[in-house]
Amino acid sequence: MTSDVRKLPAGFGRLWTAQTVSSLGDGVSHAALPLVALTLTRDPMALAVVTAAGTLPWLLFGVLGGALVDRWDRRRTMWITDAARAALLAIPAAAAALDVLSIPLLAAVAFLLGLGGLFFDTAATAYLPDLLGRDPALLERANSRLRGTQTAASGFAGPPAGSALLALGRAVPLLADAVSFALSALLVRSLPATPRPVPQARESLLRQARAGAAYVFRDPLLLGLALRPAVGNIAFLAVETVLALFAHDRLDIGTFGFGLLLTAEATGGLLGAGIASFLGRRLGTGAALTCTAAVEGLAILSLAAAPNPYVAGLSLAVCGAGMGATMVLGPSLRQTIVPAHLMGRVASTSRMLAMCGAPFGAFLGGWLATTFDVRTPLYTAAGLLLTMTAVTSTMTTNRRVEAALRAAAPAGGPDQSESRDLVQQGAV
Repeated sequence: MTSDVRKLPAGFGRLWTAQTVSSLGDGVSHAALPLVALTLTRDPMALAVVTAAGTLPWLLFGVLGGALVDRWDRRRTMWITDAARAALLAIPAAAAALDVLSIPLLAAVAFLLGLGGLFFDTAATAYLPDLLGRDPALLERANSRLRGTQTAASGFAGPPAGSALLALGRAVPLLADAVSFALSALLVRSLPATPRPVPQARESLLRQARAGAAYVFRDPLLLGLALRPAVGNIAFLAVETVLALFAHDRLDIGTFGFGLLLTAEATGGLLGAGIASFLGRRLGTGAALTCTAAVEGLAILSLAAAPNPYVAGLSLAVCGAGMGATMVLGPSLRQTIVPAHLMGRVASTSRMLAMCGAPFGAFLGGWLATTFDVRTPLYTAAGLLLTMTAVTSTMTTNRRVEAALRAAAPAGGPDQSESRDLVQQGAV
């Protein structure tokens, strides 16, 4: 088909570079922030506060944020957001340099960074299909590259760098992340303009937000795509909240070793993003998504029982592979079947459902570790992931995916047989 041989536009290269640079900074802070928090407290509940704070904006403002993105220029939203996040990170960096850093300050910064992430991620998700002309094959290729490099930068290169920079001072990794946001803002500002969203005449922001949410909840396929990460985030945040403590107390892993542990997960994620299309071709997109969800649950179960750092690293690598493939296939499908004027709201509603589970997961992990044992949150997370896989398996079948592609095909676009080919080849 012609869509398979089309080249990605030059503007995508700049977007790709911007997100790669920003992801590298995120990887630095992802490893450094839990370790910085550990220098301030060993209380699992206090660590949970910092972890949960970054997810609260999606819970409080997710759907409204999507409605705003559907009104605003998406490119401008992205670069202004990243510039603001770069300035924000100067605050904890200065506090660390002056030795006045605290858990409440870290939680406040995490909240504001999460609010910026809400606007940036939603705008980027809505901008990409406009940039690529909503071509299913191009979207799959683009998301594979974005996910692969994001995983490599934020997980493979960033965490060891964050651990190493932390040895130079608590402010250093925070400043590195600030620089990455600033560079990303400059690159995004140079991106080509895309058509502004068509304004909805005389419709209130709240009504537009409700319309986007209703579109997700009425469609079993979109709802299944949203519920899977919603439950998954409860599990993954429960794990993330105690992972540094688990690595230190049960696996005897030091600061640099913790960075390597996160790198193992990123390595798997890079592999998963690379094989996503293969899984789609072999299994169909719907079946592939069910299989990757099951793999994640079994991998976390293996992590919970890990007797040494090597088994733990392998478990995280397998989990990362499942997540990497999921994050290519799922978003590409959503970007293909959702109308452009609803994309911001549908994306934010789906992400909000996912992020709603994150604060609960963070506090659940902290409470289980405090009340029982540091391994208990990991076993609980595995059970949640496997249960979620069983519940949503009938909502994201190959048949539903094929029907959604047929309904979304524009006049003069892929016909029914071509849509079926895209499903079978994993192009969504």
